[in-house]
Amino acid sequence: MTVTDPIFLAVGIVLCFVALTMLITITFKSGRGEIALSRRRPGVVDGPSMLTRVTNSATSFLDRKVSKNAAFGSRVSLEQAGLKLRQVDFILLIACLAVTAGIVGFILGGIAACILFICATPLAAKLFLGILSGRRRSKFDSQLGDTLQMLAGGLRAGHSLLRSIDAVSQEAEAPTSEEFARLINESRLGRDLRESMADAARRLRSEDFDWISQAIEIHREVGGDLAEVLDHVGETIRERTQIKGQVKALSAEGRLSAYILVALPVGMFLYMSVVNGSYIATLYTNVLGWFMLAAALVLLAVGTFWLSRVVQIKF
Repeated sequence: MTVTDPIFLAVGIVLCFVALTMLITITFKSGRGEIALSRRRPGVVDGPSMLTRVTNSATSFLDRKVSKNAAFGSRVSLEQAGLKLRQVDFILLIACLAVTAGIVGFILGGIAACILFICATPLAAKLFLGILSGRRRSKFDSQLGDTLQMLAGGLRAGHSLLRSIDAVSQEAEAPTSEEFARLINESRLGRDLRESMADAARRLRSEDFDWISQAIEIHREVGGDLAEVLDHVGETIRERTQIKGQVKALSAEGRLSAYILVALPVGMFLYMSVVNGSYIATLYTNVLGWFMLAAALVLLAVGTFWLSRVVQIKF
């Protein structure tokens, strides 16, 4: 292998991912801003292209056979991540990425790497959903203090609770605006506000927002100055947020060390597979090598779990 071979291989992989991204973008785009076919080519009947027909067929098949019984990419997990995709569309997207990753793995390391890359794609997608969900929850929690100030200000101005929530849905940033707009829509459809807020607290896994819903429910039952109650709750939430920020800053070094320790063996394996594939091929061409890989995966999983418990502080 010459020096230029890895460069051409890397360029080829990048071009494959660019082509896949363009294909997905063209397939799932909404079509806004396009000129109608009747204006561009008069007399031609406007019909779906072959790519659209294939995509619709695959989507319909997945919707009938797979998505109803699949736990992967469920509607709840997509909502928690803030992705406005149907489950069937998400599964089709991951399937396309898995096929592309399998082709890249076959080019790099043969059939074993192909199977490994295909199996790793849904795991990476699940991890990606978890990261998006965590970021969305953290952003929502950081906005709760300002949200309560807007709610209390609306109540003091003489607005009703629903009108104040509607004002927050229009003026706040995402994801607070999205969740409060959902509360308003569900209330307009006849659902009780307490149930909607409790469902939002479970969906966002926010203990602070659960406190807010309980305070609002108590006010609806016994009465009182809700604005003052929200001010006290907001003060408590801001103090908790400040403590969380301090704990997160003090534990940043431990979390960074955990990320490096977990990524180091995986990165070295991928690096050696590209640089010297014959050296690392012993692991998946020998029975003893397969046992060693299995033991390494088990130990890596145990170490990852142990480090995650060490750096995660609950209070």
